[in-house]
Amino acid sequence: MRAVDRGFLMLCSHLGNPERDPLTTSQLRTLFDRAAQHPQETEDRLLEVSDLTSLGYSHVQAQRIISLLEDDWLLDRYLRQAQKYSCQPLCRSSRQYPSVLLDRLGADAPGCLWIKGDPALLSTPMISLVGSRDLRPDNQHFALMVGYEAARQGYTLVSGNARGADRTAQDACLQAGGRVISIVADSLHLQPSHRRITYVSEDGFNCPFSSIRALSRNRIIHCLGSRTFVAQSAQNHGGSWDGTVKNLRAGWSPVFCFQDGSESTRALAQMGANVIAEDALQDLKALHGAQIKWF
Repeated sequence: MRAVDRGFLMLCSHLGNPERDPLTTSQLRTLFDRAAQHPQETEDRLLEVSDLTSLGYSHVQAQRIISLLEDDWLLDRYLRQAQKYSCQPLCRSSRQYPSVLLDRLGADAPGCLWIKGDPALLSTPMISLVGSRDLRPDNQHFALMVGYEAARQGYTLVSGNARGADRTAQDACLQAGGRVISIVADSLHLQPSHRRITYVSEDGFNCPFSSIRALSRNRIIHCLGSRTFVAQSAQNHGGSWDGTVKNLRAGWSPVFCFQDGSESTRALAQMGANVIAEDALQDLKALHGAQIKWF
């Protein structure tokens, strides 16, 4: 592993220690912004506190960053544990890191993704599916057809592995011989190995479920797909609504909502989502849609 990749991991991961205080995505972005504005000649030596204070950090803040970068032994132990579970890190500096996340999120892209499965799936044509856990029958069938058509038309399906829309679409895609990228909000290492599924986690390979992680992963789901399909959402409530609204505000990917006549679908349409019937899924490539930033 390259030194820059190790640096990313030490800066932005708990490395199995819940009491460790890594940089948040926002703090990592600030560090990169300051370093880009004031480049330092540190290639042939270790980073020092004085390098960081010259970028505007206080001595305490600089020492925190240096301390994170000194946890080599903790990183090595964590990597050995990950290997036992067939998990591997993809740092933002890695060639295999999905470029679409960098293009759409910029410095807000996760510093590291943890992978269980084939990372090559992250460079295939992808579409994304989100939706509620408790689905109405027509909405459930829409989710199923998104998964089926993804497989039939050669797309990898990206979803969140939750009960309801996610698993309905994922199961349909796999049953049709397709490929799935599942962005999980619970422990990556406990996911069952499958040759056509790549599981992805943002914070580490053994982090437990949390509602914060569940909401955070939505931006990855929406950004990876060339199109995002919404099987069902609850207006002003839940991860499907929250992630879709953020997508529409930022313009990450064109959004296509199932034409179910609901208040939530009408509200998303007013924000720029495209409303489609199920038969529109027969030609996914023809669905270009609007990509509107309204906020």
